[in-house]
Amino acid sequence: MILIGLDLAGPSNHKDTVLTVFKQSENHLTFKKMISNISDEEILNEIIDLSRLDEIVIGIDAPLSYQDGGGDRESDKQLRKFIVSFGMKPGSIMPPTYTRMVYLTLRGIKLTREIEKIHTTFPVSIVEVHPGAAIGARVTEKELEYVLTYKQNFSSRKYLKNWFAQQNVIGLPNGVEKESHSIDACAAALAAWHWADHSLKPHWIFFAQPPLHPFDYCC
Repeated sequence: MILIGLDLAGPSNHKDTVLTVFKQSENHLTFKKMISNISDEEILNEIIDLSRLDEIVIGIDAPLSYQDGGGDRESDKQLRKFIVSFGMKPGSIMPPTYTRMVYLTLRGIKLTREIEKIHTTFPVSIVEVHPGAAIGARVTEKELEYVLTYKQNFSSRKYLKNWFAQQNVIGLPNGVEKESHSIDACAAALAAWHWADHSLKPHWIFFAQPPLHPFDYCC
């Protein structure tokens, strides 16, 4: 199984979009590649190429649906309660139609629908993920400060880069800690792995409610 972690930015912001690729080998993920500054077309081509090799599971850090009428989805409300319960800030969960989120939501919805239409050799599965919550739910209480500060703090990202090995995510290259988007893309793959592997399980999950919310959401 190939795991893709995708940290999306808005449609006009390829610069902050990062795709990571990992290969599952028994009980761990091995880093294979990372692509930054990537467009939708390049993402689709990468998925097509990788699907010739094995089954693919993609964890996407972006809203993949929105609440009809606006505001929070029920999943957003429940995830916000979950992360607050162990010390994360509620503001990291924003409604998909919020001004700062709406273009990201647009890209997430558009991209997933395009992925579902492409021809792939092996099957491709998609899950919406929240990387910060995926890390926060797995660190110790003493390590939580790194989760609260890694977006702004290089030393926190450096710590988390090494922390991934404790989660059996191995081979991360030097430099992955330079940008928070790279850390998020790795965490997206970690969450997707725990969602897809039947021997594991997410720390939190909200199951799909099609047709309006067609993908599971987990961390």
